[in-house]
Amino acid sequence: MAVTKAKKAEQIAKLSADLKQASSMIVGTFSKLTVSKDFELRKTVRSAGGRYQVVKNTLAKRASEGTKVAEALQSLKGVSSIAYTSGDPVALAKALSKYADDNPEFTFKAGVLEGRLISMKEVKALATMPSKEELYSKLLFLMQSPAQRLVTVMSAVGRDLAVVVNQGVEKGKFKDAGEAAGS
Repeated sequence: MAVTKAKKAEQIAKLSADLKQASSMIVGTFSKLTVSKDFELRKTVRSAGGRYQVVKNTLAKRASEGTKVAEALQSLKGVSSIAYTSGDPVALAKALSKYADDNPEFTFKAGVLEGRLISMKEVKALATMPSKEELYSKLLFLMQSPAQRLVTVMSAVGRDLAVVVNQGVEKGKFKDAGEAAGS
């Protein structure tokens, strides 16, 4: 069934609107991907906060004009699919890398990170980075750590003094001082 020009224009407009909002994208290719595996891939991308779409190369090229991801879609060949997000690019890269490791029929072609074209090696490196949430929690821990140490040191002086006084009382060191003061 042939797609009419009006339908193609509608598809281009919809994809263009989605790609204008996307800050990061990974272009992939697949061969012999079953329907169930494709469903699993789409579910994986959605859970990472992204969107996944199989695209016609010429339509993707036209839809990407004027967007941050245009450079990656200009020279597509063969069967192509795109996964894109305006959220955390690390989560998307992790999800797709894990899927590609489990399913060798899916491979990467190109990637775009914040409008910059990146290589497949860089996509794999992106997948090994901690997510934004992990980075925020590590940063918060590092910011709180000096304050915790300061409080620990300050409370240690009082605690150490109390321990010394208690040991002195237990050993009877203060009896003679009390009797000498009373005389």
